[in-house]
Amino acid sequence: MARRVRGLRWYIGGLLFLSTVINYIDRQTLAVLAPELKRLYEWSNADFARVLIAFRVAYAVGQTIAGRVIDKLGTRNGLAFGVAWYSVAAMATSMATGLGSFMGARFLLGLGEAANWPGATKAVSEWFPRRESGWAVALFDSGSSVGAAIAPWLVLSLYAAFGSWRPAFIITGA
Repeated sequence: MARRVRGLRWYIGGLLFLSTVINYIDRQTLAVLAPELKRLYEWSNADFARVLIAFRVAYAVGQTIAGRVIDKLGTRNGLAFGVAWYSVAAMATSMATGLGSFMGARFLLGLGEAANWPGATKAVSEWFPRRESGWAVALFDSGSSVGAAIAPWLVLSLYAAFGSWRPAFIITGA
């Protein structure tokens, strides 16, 4: 007979929080490394904006796609697919060699990261009673602030330790 795990929904909430933290660390890695990348590749602010726009366009499109994929695959499988996708896309950014490849990698990151909010929201609706759903959403959503706060320290520490920007994308993606 299967054993019930007491408070399982809060473990699920914790996993949603961690997924959101990682999501934001992956997202912020580029912004933290922007001064070095702009210098190295001689990008203007407009060039760098193109990379950011590629991410945002993919994110906007990706949320619509992700919602349907999560409904079709189920919450657990859909979120796992999204996390795997954005992790690989974040690591792939380490192979970028110029503006076009950075835009492509960030576009793929945006598609994958878009699954986090529809997936986490659906998980909350499946695992939490209505009286706790606000708290559960606040828990996973706070991961965005925590991830954004951790990213500068983590990314700059990785950059300093390795002397290159590439390992920062690989390690934060992993």
